[in-house]
Amino acid sequence: MSNPALIADLLKKRCSTCAPGTPPASESRVRDVLRELPGWELADKAIGKTYKFANYYETMAFVNATAWISHREDHHPDLEVGYNKCRVRYSTHSIGGISENDLICAAKVEALVAPA
Repeated sequence: MSNPALIADLLKKRCSTCAPGTPPASESRVRDVLRELPGWELADKAIGKTYKFANYYETMAFVNATAWISHREDHHPDLEVGYNKCRVRYSTHSIGGISENDLICAAKVEALVAPA
């Protein structure tokens, strides 16, 4: 069952600092969000997706836009960059799992490539 309001809500949010002792997001919360983000996967206490592009220029434009989101949200993914692809991986190391910040940023990165 699709729930576009779930992603719309994440796109409106801003990341916040995870205080010590903040629990990770529940697996059901993470799975609910990932159902709405095509291609995103849950693995090893992280969420990630590999984006493919036509060429290096498009890849780097995506990387730069992702870097801007990271800067604005003060929440940074691991990026693996190649000629025509970029792997984006989010996990909140301070809590040992996936936080709401990871879900917010994943939604914002996905919005970069979503059809208008």
